[in-house]
Amino acid sequence: MKMKLGIAVVAVLLTHTPAHAISAKYRQQLERSGCTEVSEGQGCDIKKTKAENAKAGFVNEAAASQGSAAKSQTPYAGQWVAKSTAGATVATIRIDKKEHVWVNGKRVNAKRSDGALVFHQGKITFTIQGDRSLKSEDAWVDSDAGTKGPIVVE
Repeated sequence: MKMKLGIAVVAVLLTHTPAHAISAKYRQQLERSGCTEVSEGQGCDIKKTKAENAKAGFVNEAAASQGSAAKSQTPYAGQWVAKSTAGATVATIRIDKKEHVWVNGKRVNAKRSDGALVFHQGKITFTIQGDRSLKSEDAWVDSDAGTKGPIVVE
């Protein structure tokens, strides 16, 4: 009998606890700063602007700026160098904002595959990860020679 009464009391207390939501002022600060509740706990400052927090690395570029150009940003854009395990340059790679790829100055076709940009030149397959937090995941593989190595941003 005491067990049923205890369960009933707990159930009543759980249903009558107030909901704790963020205040309107706090929500506005989050929107202005580009922070989330999680990123604030990691150091994002809600008293700063989106641009200031973006410079500190807490806001992605698309959220920091309002223009359509920011929405077309790609994590692959830039100059890359495929290196051998000995450190020699295997290929130079250029990727523009529209994900057009050139390997050693020659245009190649690229496609997205499982969060990465994958492209080929001859027997070499190049893979550049879109998630820049994944370290040492950008690599090339030569299927003919059986060699492989890292790709680094220049």
